[in-house]
Amino acid sequence: MMWWREQGFRLGGSAQAHLKVQGLSAGYGPFLVLRDLRLEARPGLTVILGPNGAGKTTLLKALAGLIPMRGIVTLDGEDLPEKTHEIVRAGIALVAEGRQLFPQMTVTENLELGGWLVPKAERSQRIEDAYRLFPKLRERSQQLAGTMSGGEQQMVAVARAMVSTPRLLMLDEPSLGLAPLVVKEIFRTIDSLRATGVTILLVEQNARAALDVADYGYVLEMGEIALEGDAADLAKDSRVIDTYLGAARQKSA
Repeated sequence: MMWWREQGFRLGGSAQAHLKVQGLSAGYGPFLVLRDLRLEARPGLTVILGPNGAGKTTLLKALAGLIPMRGIVTLDGEDLPEKTHEIVRAGIALVAEGRQLFPQMTVTENLELGGWLVPKAERSQRIEDAYRLFPKLRERSQQLAGTMSGGEQQMVAVARAMVSTPRLLMLDEPSLGLAPLVVKEIFRTIDSLRATGVTILLVEQNARAALDVADYGYVLEMGEIALEGDAADLAKDSRVIDTYLGAARQKSA
């Protein structure tokens, strides 16, 4: 049993986040990628599947305030702020695709940036909590992030997001470019984070691994929701199997 379960530890606070998206449209300049999107991320883990170009990353960027959007987005019934720093204060953190670390800074320095909105004393405690969640990183605290393996860098990226003590953690393709054994470790970490009380919204192309840990899922195609349902039901849906799980099924056969 993980130490945070033994001690009743909840990184995300006592209230689990509930995100609701209604009629969201977003894109780049005049080009709309997402059109009238409706979805929810309830307490637990929600996954968004879909092919390249479907709009998955665009969705997370819009929710994080990184690109303009239209529509109604609420967090626990309250309108989501528009500016990124206000969204972080509201309890949402994004781990971007490609990790986006500062390679010439140490692990600790990268984690400090995750708490840039809080006082220094509180930031130090949050970094300590992150090291308790990721003890491997404590051993590498003074190592430059750019010299670490892809899996270790992904761990730093997640830990940095957790320093802001989010109630909703958004992960964009956390398994991208990682070896199969490392991917398994990353998904074990994601499953463990859910046990801390953080609501997780996961964008992922590794459909089988994502559905194994998710509670609910959406399939996004060409900027629109093509399919949704409980993760266990999606894993048995013929359309999902043929489009997203077929290769994995053949390998396991």
